[in-house]
Amino acid sequence: MNMAIDEAILTARIDNAVPNTVRFYRWLPSAVSIGKFQDIEKEVHVINCRKCGVDVVRRITGGGTVYHDADREITYSVIIDKRDLGTEDITAVYSKIYKGLVEALGILGITSDFNEGGARRCPNLTVKGKKISGSAQSHKQCVVLQHGTLLKDVDLERMFSFLRPATGRTCMDMVNAAKDRITSLKQELGHDVSIHDVTAALADGFKAAFDMNPSVGDLTPSEQVLANRLCTEKYSTDGWNLQGVTQQLDLKYVLDFSF
Repeated sequence: MNMAIDEAILTARIDNAVPNTVRFYRWLPSAVSIGKFQDIEKEVHVINCRKCGVDVVRRITGGGTVYHDADREITYSVIIDKRDLGTEDITAVYSKIYKGLVEALGILGITSDFNEGGARRCPNLTVKGKKISGSAQSHKQCVVLQHGTLLKDVDLERMFSFLRPATGRTCMDMVNAAKDRITSLKQELGHDVSIHDVTAALADGFKAAFDMNPSVGDLTPSEQVLANRLCTEKYSTDGWNLQGVTQQLDLKYVLDFSF
């Protein structure tokens, strides 16, 4: 449903039925999301996920495999017309959206840096060289969807029990390597932070970065109808999640829903 909602907002924004939208959410149960073009068998221990009640879902965005812990992470999504950002350049779009997270971490007392990534890695946010937030994008017409994670805490052994290691490496090899590459709010601050405080900081961070005065609201009726349909007919299907294929959905009638 999380991925269905993000796509529903993106579709509605393309049709100019809703304004630019920033959304914060969590995953229940915990889940693994894979990039649109990834091979799930090479990236995910599907059997381990099923044994532990961890969902697996394919995103419409690119990027790599991500474990979303129900208790240790907050996910954000930004759906915005790129003309409002004043740039079409992908890295510049990442940088402008990441300013919201930089501001949020500053509110929490953490200094962070935007990392442009490279040919095989999406841009991310680091603290003292360690990744604390990763993200991925989908561009359709003039609108971009960027969604990403902010690690409140991290359990590396649990994380890598669901992600397949690179050829020739073990789960513990990945855990040990990740200790030097990944950090969290708790590690940087030395204490836990409540979900409420993190969400409030994110809201204020994006408000400052975009110089906006946002209003809090719910999904429109048309977005909710579309999200429900996408959840049922796309994001809950093995065809999409395991193979990246889905039937062509006729969604136009949903966007004409009166509200």
